[in-house]
Amino acid sequence: MKNKNLTTFAEHKDRHYGKLGTKKRDEYEAGYQIFKAGVLIQVKRLELGMTQAELAEKAGTTKSYISKIENNLKEARISTLQKIVELGFGGRLEVSIKL
Repeated sequence: MKNKNLTTFAEHKDRHYGKLGTKKRDEYEAGYQIFKAGVLIQVKRLELGMTQAELAEKAGTTKSYISKIENNLKEARISTLQKIVELGFGGRLEVSIKL
């Protein structure tokens, strides 16, 4: 028996934040991207067995700043993300714009 109260995540977002292109939905989506960047940094840092202090030292920032990015308390500038990815992880930051 199918539960009629179940919805997809896309339906949930439409209902609670509006359709794509509305101000409230666009703000939600932008916030999600910032949150996702912090999560990706934390996951990679843990995969590499690094502490926040070790990552901060390699990237030329502070442990507190890394913590704030990972916990969605601070938005990282693109230049800081680049340092974290390149100097901290030895990777390369790629940015794309979709119109």
